[in-house]
Amino acid sequence: MNASNAVLLDDSTPPGETPGHAKSRLRLLTYNIQAAVASTRPHHYFTRSWKHVLPHPSSFDNLDRIARLASHYDVVAIQEADAGSLRSYFINQVEYLARRGHFPFWCHQTNRDLGKFAQHSNGLLSRIRPSMIEQHKLPGLIPGRGAMAVRFGHSTTPLMLILVHLALGRRTRERQLGFLSELISDYEHAVVMGDFNCAAQSREMDRLMTTSNLCEPAQTLHSFPSWRPIRNIDHILTTPSLRVANLQVLNHAISDHLPIAVEIELPDAVELLAN
Repeated sequence: MNASNAVLLDDSTPPGETPGHAKSRLRLLTYNIQAAVASTRPHHYFTRSWKHVLPHPSSFDNLDRIARLASHYDVVAIQEADAGSLRSYFINQVEYLARRGHFPFWCHQTNRDLGKFAQHSNGLLSRIRPSMIEQHKLPGLIPGRGAMAVRFGHSTTPLMLILVHLALGRRTRERQLGFLSELISDYEHAVVMGDFNCAAQSREMDRLMTTSNLCEPAQTLHSFPSWRPIRNIDHILTTPSLRVANLQVLNHAISDHLPIAVEIELPDAVELLAN
């Protein structure tokens, strides 16, 4: 597998806070933020389409609202962020969310670089110090999809988080999910979270459950489109060793997706690194 170590992060402690102890329970959030365009009605795909190319002041208000939501969680997976182009006022939106949400650790992965016009990226926001981050380009005929593998804790019994944004085409997703299955095969404690662009009951997801140690979602959460959620394409999947509670879709419409949140309880063997 092709992987490169990501350069980690701003590890400064937020003002007014002191480094804390590692937690045995983590609150996780995944959110496709649509580059802060805020398509929250069907007609916005037309009336706000220019915001995918040109800057708009309301993007900062949208990002601030997303940051306030994210600040209640320990680890956040972001999809469809812009890493710094014309449409985002050349601001790295992942870094902006990290600073506004007071996350001491953050990282972005740019998967489709369109120069000054767009920097399509995934993002990580974390209150827990990662021990390793790898960036992976996912297979596909059309480049531009990626995954971040984030390890927390000691190398003997770590918690592995995979942050993903998968392709629109089913055959490509099957290849990408096969790649992810191989990626987590050596880890007992793992989470895969992000925008899968397919339902939990799809053929490719069934194959992922068969070839990996991931559990089927306990309930169906519809997250798309945000104004009338009828599709469950955003997921947080876990291995059996992680106890799951409070899995829910949040009514937080600042994108065409709604965010998914969950709380997980870690086994005693997983010792996270304190800040």
